[in-house]
Amino acid sequence: MENTSEALPDVFDPRIYAAGLPHDRFRALRDRWPVAPQEEYEVLGWPAGPGFLAVTRHADVVRVLKDAAAYSSHLGATQIRDPDPADLPFIRRMMLNQDPPHHGRLRRLVSRAFTPGRIERFEATARARAKELLAAARESGPETDLVRTVTDDYALLNLTDLLGVPASDRGLLLEWTERVIAYQDPDEPPALDAEGRPVNPRSPAMLAEMFAYAQQLAARKRDRPGDDIMTVLAHSPLQDAELEMFFFLLTVAGNDTVRSAAPGGLLALAEHPEQQRRLWEGEVGTDTAVDELLRWHPPVLSFRRTATRATDLAGVPVPAGRKVVVFHASANYDERVFADPHRLDLGRAPNPHVSFGDGPHVCLGAHFARLQLRVLYEEARAALPGLAPAGPPRRLVSNFINGIKSLPLRLERCGPRA
Repeated sequence: MENTSEALPDVFDPRIYAAGLPHDRFRALRDRWPVAPQEEYEVLGWPAGPGFLAVTRHADVVRVLKDAAAYSSHLGATQIRDPDPADLPFIRRMMLNQDPPHHGRLRRLVSRAFTPGRIERFEATARARAKELLAAARESGPETDLVRTVTDDYALLNLTDLLGVPASDRGLLLEWTERVIAYQDPDEPPALDAEGRPVNPRSPAMLAEMFAYAQQLAARKRDRPGDDIMTVLAHSPLQDAELEMFFFLLTVAGNDTVRSAAPGGLLALAEHPEQQRRLWEGEVGTDTAVDELLRWHPPVLSFRRTATRATDLAGVPVPAGRKVVVFHASANYDERVFADPHRLDLGRAPNPHVSFGDGPHVCLGAHFARLQLRVLYEEARAALPGLAPAGPPRRLVSNFINGIKSLPLRLERCGPRA
């Protein structure tokens, strides 16, 4: 299977994704090379790496994500590029980069913060915010950039409420998220070291400011508890280093999951007027619509694992220590699982997409993300006559996050495209 006499499609280059999901490349890999070697060449100033195996079929992606014993999050962490060896022990502190049983202990501690009462109160706040932002967007004129007017603020303000971050500090969270998520994008030039090389945004030096803030906020919550997740973490048995890593994970993942998924879902609705009409007129339920829009536009493109031992995947030998990268964005369009996967169907059921992962690392905040998306689409249906494209979206240059930086739309009644 690793015979490369015929050119393999490249799905590594972050610049590819600025034009949208590379469906032709993914389909070729799924059909002919479901576990395919990929070169990790120097690009955008980042140095070359040893390469990896790209996993693109749904069944194989699920297998890798579920089998933490064979495919580790801890050995090399979860980003495609290898971290600096000196930074690896630090990066491994994060729950995302741990394997069972240590991962389970941390996950259980944080899961206690997601109580039914907190979820109910959070929904009311998110709904009021969606109403306010959408009303302002409608008043701004017949055309608007919904990323600028709605979705960026919606995701960020919901997250800061959930965490208990004061309004005066909300800009810090956006700055830190941009630094970590958009590091490959030319619009967000990387920090450079003394020799002019880019610095990993997840390195201790780049996260020192965020971690110091996390400790200050935790101390404040111990003195003045609130109805928020940082209060729960501050009063938990987490060690200081674990609390810092949780704050980092919740800040980045909690913000960018919704920040990427929301404009992706609105774009899909604008580009598919008949499906938009079905949602606007109540022909399909919002819950199934949310899942189909997540399948269509997964917020996370890929995640990396490292083989702990020599194994076999889809008939391909995987040596111990080999980097294995699963592509959620390909698995969600696998014809072996999804009938007519390139047809948006807001009533699709069942819908076993992997946009929130699978296995022990399935997204801890998936319920909160679905809730926010459901509320946003319900309020958009109530506030807006409909959505239509007003120009091409600007997408993030990244092989990790499926981001949209700008989404110009016309606010007009939807209907079938002529």
